[in-house]
Amino acid sequence: MFNEESLVSVSLALQPAFPGLCPLTDAVEKLATEGGIEERGAIYTKREVVEFILDLTGYTETAPLTEYRLLEPSFGDGDFLLPAIDRLLAAAARDGKLAYQPLADAIRAVELHRATYEGTRALIAARLRKSGLTSDDAARLCDAWLYQGDFLLAEFEPAFTHVLGNPPYVRQEAIPDILMAEYRMRYKTIYDRADIYVPFIERSLALLARGGKQSFICADRWMKNKYGKKLRELVSRHYALTTYVDMYGVDAFHAEVSAYPAITVIEKAAGSATRVFARPAVDSAFLKSLAAELTAPKLPKKSQGREIRNVTAGGEPWVLDSFDELALVRRLEAQYPALEDAGCKVGIGVATGADKAFIGEFDSLDVEPSRKLPLVMTRDILEDHVAWRGKGIVNPFGDDGKLVDLAQFPKLCAYLEERKEQIAGRHVAAKNPRGWYRTIDRIYPELTYREKLLIPDIKGDASIVYEEGKLYPHHNLYFITSDEWDVHALQAVMRSGIARLFVSLYCTRMRGGYLRFQAQYLRKIRIPKWQDVSADLRQRLADYAETNDRHALNEIVSELYGLTPEELKLIEGKTAE
Repeated sequence: MFNEESLVSVSLALQPAFPGLCPLTDAVEKLATEGGIEERGAIYTKREVVEFILDLTGYTETAPLTEYRLLEPSFGDGDFLLPAIDRLLAAAARDGKLAYQPLADAIRAVELHRATYEGTRALIAARLRKSGLTSDDAARLCDAWLYQGDFLLAEFEPAFTHVLGNPPYVRQEAIPDILMAEYRMRYKTIYDRADIYVPFIERSLALLARGGKQSFICADRWMKNKYGKKLRELVSRHYALTTYVDMYGVDAFHAEVSAYPAITVIEKAAGSATRVFARPAVDSAFLKSLAAELTAPKLPKKSQGREIRNVTAGGEPWVLDSFDELALVRRLEAQYPALEDAGCKVGIGVATGADKAFIGEFDSLDVEPSRKLPLVMTRDILEDHVAWRGKGIVNPFGDDGKLVDLAQFPKLCAYLEERKEQIAGRHVAAKNPRGWYRTIDRIYPELTYREKLLIPDIKGDASIVYEEGKLYPHHNLYFITSDEWDVHALQAVMRSGIARLFVSLYCTRMRGGYLRFQAQYLRKIRIPKWQDVSADLRQRLADYAETNDRHALNEIVSELYGLTPEELKLIEGKTAE
């Protein structure tokens, strides 16, 4: 329940108190008055999808809605709020509670952008008056329900039965530094490059009453990638993921979005079962029926939905689709060691922070021969081999891993001094002025001379090529080396359907269906120890390392892993797309 004191604390937290005197307040005010829809991360949801989410969480006209407490943390044009209010007013009229006092605590809703707030407030006031409330009561309810300000800084009593909406999708770079620093102090789930919807989810979950439900439609990336780790840990420890609806390829919004969305229902309760459905049609009747199935005490036998258990396990990525493939991956994980536990190393190439300064034509780089290395870049990777275009990178590191003394390398010193303004302006240089000429990542020259596999970051399939040991990898190229495995044989395994099987389950999808073959996903791949591979299989794998006959390669790999005919079909399907 809310009291006058809590309402005052919310109001004060959301009002710009001393414009021009408080940098934090000024930062919030800037966001409240500037920026278009894209800058604000505002994506509006179709009515049919909103009604579906309301049904999934039990916010229905037949429920005692005047006894519920609903929070909408970023209400925008009212896509969620207006349908919820329609249901609330219908329930209140049915129960004889269509008046200010029974409705005053039913809703709290926040919008940062001032013009949007004012426009939606006017729509809600009109809706309240149309329902039969007086103009005075309509205005009082708007005052009680609606707040203009920053949800992440507002103060609320944690007593909500429902938190619903579509949180803003805004990258950290778009948030003023002082405000981002404040967010980081308040929200432990802001990890790595987390987008702003991540603390929105954390804050919303913290405001749930026992048994309360939070349901958002938003990007699914936090469920699998690095920046969602802390949020996954939070959900795993204190909440239950009860429903997941994959909205990939579904026309759920009023505008096209580049992120792949999903609907989640997370409860402040114990539980290990998750109801899952993929890509529903945006049709009111179908979604009404689907919501009834997914919220039934027992999932109907003929339902197209699935129920899976133990999706949330600490900070591990959530795998919520491809159930047959998941079963195969779980078997392989139980039977074989991870790639780096089988004597392989996964890494990423060098990031310089100033490529135009550090990278050029190898033969034209006017530094000492020991201070440059031939560089392989993503553009050098063709379908089955490396075609080096002659680029090189300046190497400021000695064999001991420390920055070299420029006084001992006059050509290197002159080269860097000529480009000092560009190099010293980087963040890494500002942090360490004495080491202003270092690359962001340390360079390990010995990697150049090791045979290795090179994998571009984003590909539709596993593009894995052999490099004999002449080139140093640039960033956006991942590499695998091994002290145990024959690298040609390893290439065969990695080019088979096995690599794509693991990566496709654990990585987030990109526009166009591309996968990200990043180190965090490559390390998930399981592989036998080299000592356990027969001499015959070793030779056959090496012979097929660069074959274009994927079926023949998959059959050899199937023998390596002891796959059944049905399991072979699963990895065949992954490479045949």
